[in-house]
Amino acid sequence: MGKILLAGVGGQLGKEAAKFLLSLEDKSNLIFCSSNENTLKEYADMGIETHVVDFRKSDNLENAFKNADVVGFISMPFVGKRRQEAHKNAIDAAKKVGVKKIVYTSLVNAGDETNPSYEKIDHIFTENYVKSVGMDYIFLRNSQYAEPMISGYLFFSSINQPFSNNAGLGHMAFISRKDCAKALAFALHRANEYDHATLDINGKELITMADLVEIGNKVTGNKTGYVIVSDEDTYKLLDSQGIPRTTEEDFFEKSPSPYCGEGVVTFGKAIRLEKFAIFTDDFKKLTGDDPIPLSEIFAHPDDFKVGNWVKE
Repeated sequence: MGKILLAGVGGQLGKEAAKFLLSLEDKSNLIFCSSNENTLKEYADMGIETHVVDFRKSDNLENAFKNADVVGFISMPFVGKRRQEAHKNAIDAAKKVGVKKIVYTSLVNAGDETNPSYEKIDHIFTENYVKSVGMDYIFLRNSQYAEPMISGYLFFSSINQPFSNNAGLGHMAFISRKDCAKALAFALHRANEYDHATLDINGKELITMADLVEIGNKVTGNKTGYVIVSDEDTYKLLDSQGIPRTTEEDFFEKSPSPYCGEGVVTFGKAIRLEKFAIFTDDFKKLTGDDPIPLSEIFAHPDDFKVGNWVKE
């Protein structure tokens, strides 16, 4: 197998995946890319081939990808047409220079047309576009990261308020971002073993938000409750915080959050409607390990901190 390329090593998931890859592969077999040159310096200093790339522009993508057999890329941090165009640029460049396989971080149940999640539209677009150009692939359909939910729980606990959202009592197999990074690294490392594969990357079990709060209370000793709020009230809350409904126009200049209102509300609705209630053992089959239990994240929150919102 030729070289493995991982794009997005400057982000939280990509940086963690790069750590795992370095434990699995010789550095001479790796290519790391980022839109920020500063994040590549440590890898360049190791002797790893690095490239500054921006998926929103076609410049330099072909040059970056030309020595790779497998390209792993992480979905861009915005939603809508711009993300679809960025992903298309990356896929087109990979196809043109002869990359054999795409490994892409998608979303659980992305192919379900009845899934109301605003986020899933771009993911299924990307999956379908990879298929349409005739490339081999591994799609990693990740469940929701546990860390933002646990951070939310800890925040509400700190102000003696119940944890609240619009997910109702729907189920999700919440998974640590670290485990999603591990899955990405192993998928790249074991790319030759999979052919046109779609893997569900889930946590240890399907639980509700109320269950998550109960686990948090048991580990921390807090007595936080869980309150279900409506979609409309969630929109109003996000609007009051200055969070735009979509990531169009000047989202990156104005938003205090990496999540847009439409994404948050429809994601919660999808959980409530059991559209994310997917549970498999694909993660263990891929990595050989069990997912990190939520209790461990609650017990060691500093080891799983969600990073600051980094804008373009």
